[in-house]
Amino acid sequence: MSYSLGIDIGGTFTDIVVYDHARGRQLNRKVLTTHDDPARAVAAGVAALLERDRVPPAEFTRVVHATTLFTNALIERRGAVTGLLTTAGFADTLEIGRERKFELYDLNIAKPEPLVPRDLRLEVAERLRADGSIMTKLDARQVEAQARKLVQAGVTSIAVVFLHAYANPRHEAQAARLVARRHPTIAVTTSHEVAPEIREYERASTTVANAYIKPLARQYLTAMARRVADLGIPAPLLLMLSSGGLTHVAEAERTPVQMLESGPAAGALAAAFFGREDSQGNLLAFDMGGTTAKLSLVDGGEPLTAYAFEAARQKRFLEGSGLPIRISTIELIEIGAGGGSIAHVDEIGLLKVGPRSAGSQPGPAAYGLGGTEPTVTDADFALGYLNPGYFAGGEMPIDMAAARTALEHLAARVKLSLTEVAWGIHDVVNENMAGAARVHIAERGRDPRDYALLCTGGAGPVHAYEVARKLGLRQLVCPPAAGVASALGLLVAPARVDRVATIGLRLDRDSGARLEEAFRQLEDDARAVMADTGLKLDIATVHRLADGRFLGQGFDLVVALPDGPYDDSAACRARLTAAFETAYREKFALTPPDVPIEFINIRVAVRAPVTSESGGGVAPSGHTDESGGGVAVKGTRPAYFPEHRRYEETTVYDRARLAPGDAIRGPAVVEEDGSTLVIGPGGTARVAPSGNLVVTLP
Repeated sequence: MSYSLGIDIGGTFTDIVVYDHARGRQLNRKVLTTHDDPARAVAAGVAALLERDRVPPAEFTRVVHATTLFTNALIERRGAVTGLLTTAGFADTLEIGRERKFELYDLNIAKPEPLVPRDLRLEVAERLRADGSIMTKLDARQVEAQARKLVQAGVTSIAVVFLHAYANPRHEAQAARLVARRHPTIAVTTSHEVAPEIREYERASTTVANAYIKPLARQYLTAMARRVADLGIPAPLLLMLSSGGLTHVAEAERTPVQMLESGPAAGALAAAFFGREDSQGNLLAFDMGGTTAKLSLVDGGEPLTAYAFEAARQKRFLEGSGLPIRISTIELIEIGAGGGSIAHVDEIGLLKVGPRSAGSQPGPAAYGLGGTEPTVTDADFALGYLNPGYFAGGEMPIDMAAARTALEHLAARVKLSLTEVAWGIHDVVNENMAGAARVHIAERGRDPRDYALLCTGGAGPVHAYEVARKLGLRQLVCPPAAGVASALGLLVAPARVDRVATIGLRLDRDSGARLEEAFRQLEDDARAVMADTGLKLDIATVHRLADGRFLGQGFDLVVALPDGPYDDSAACRARLTAAFETAYREKFALTPPDVPIEFINIRVAVRAPVTSESGGGVAPSGHTDESGGGVAVKGTRPAYFPEHRRYEETTVYDRARLAPGDAIRGPAVVEEDGSTLVIGPGGTARVAPSGNLVVTLP
């Protein structure tokens, strides 16, 4: 027998999934996140699940973990006191950023504050040319002196960012050795290890972000691995990356910036995996938890990938208002719209919801843990969508009186009834999410009507029907155990290593053999890291990409390249040219005539899928341990639907007792341990052979 364990720590709930490979069953548990020590909730939740279901800890072969801890540390500025050592004359790179303003006419524009204040950004004498040749040798004594000043100022982490280090890492590596030798307890991050590519500001921002969270990552990941080991689980801890792949603890501790979007990435992978059979592979993945909602596009069964994003944006939808991070990440949009999002009245009397959240402490008023402000969850209870006697599988007591009191206070302020304000909260948060989805889809030139909405997260199925209706979608897909789907997505994620290098190569005159050699070096490095995950390299696949542009352009386009090897032949040059021009036309419709193509950066993505032999993989049906026959109708309860402007008795179904082929007509509510699906009037649903509930909207 063998088991796999998936752990996803969110802002409100921590989701835990155990998959039994021998029986093809799934065991789930949701517990409130303990923000002072997230590993504590994990240990308590896993221990309770093992005891409840009598799972032997020694039989675990895989443990996979995702967390939003690091991105929250960036947003809330709770990282380490960080210093920067940089080339003389470049200490203000982080402050200057880019010339372009994200709000052109805003005289009071607020740019994101650098993670390193000016007094902790120190310069050292050294200089490389753009080709990597040395103009000025590194002053070792000055490095030691400046590092000593930073340590005396209280820094616990130092970033080293030298000009053109992507072309020659010698000076950065030397400086890092000097700092580590003199100050062994200080975490050191070099730019050539984190973001070895051109564009000084973006490279510096990414390196500093990594340094800012590195001590936190070391402490947290060590504690998490220890907690898992203390439970008697012998399997090594693997971490989810923002790219949707897995890596081992040592690599995650070295470059924790790669984990900034690990939680949302797991949800997108789960959506792609479980929605493949019922959507032709084109999905809008919608994951709504207690604190945030995430939306991502899945085309042809694969989530879209980006190679840069912005953390801690000042304006959520405005590019340039955040900290640029140059990593591979699943392309998604995240907004402050979750079950814990707090409803309030703004300065002109309008009802607003979020982005402030009650989180897990004190949580929504209904949790009875001290929360007094009205939240989305409180509204969903008042509307009859959630069952106070079966929330989180009945393991969490609900205080309906507290929920009603919180809503009544808000209702009195806006002079509405409790029902009207509850529906207003529900509808406003739905419109917030639908609006974000419209932006995300439009920016990628897609038509939302070509997609089905696949909902996950504890709150996702409650709101998915109305969000889909607002977007004009005809189909909604809800997988089994939707409330813990992100944790289950961890168990289907492949091992993945991404590498990038700046090359500056023109296709019309430079050597194809040089391009091949550069790719080989990246692939060898990626395979060496992947070997440490314990997966077989012979099942790994290699994807080659390049950041290309027509000569003279100021932007790059990341395109997939044909398989190598590359050489100096005209045929090879023609294949590479065709690959870039095809991708360029798909994006911009036309290509300029007779303009040379240059590759600025090259990239590799090495992936190894999880198989049963490697102790992973789950059944596509996603059946849980409770699946079985019996009468699926649990009863009825009053639920509010705006189409009828009243509460009406609504049939409630037990998801675990539904079988493939069963049909449901709305209005209806379908309950399971970690989530509740609401189907509006006129909607119909069927249980597909995959186990998914497929809802057709009128």
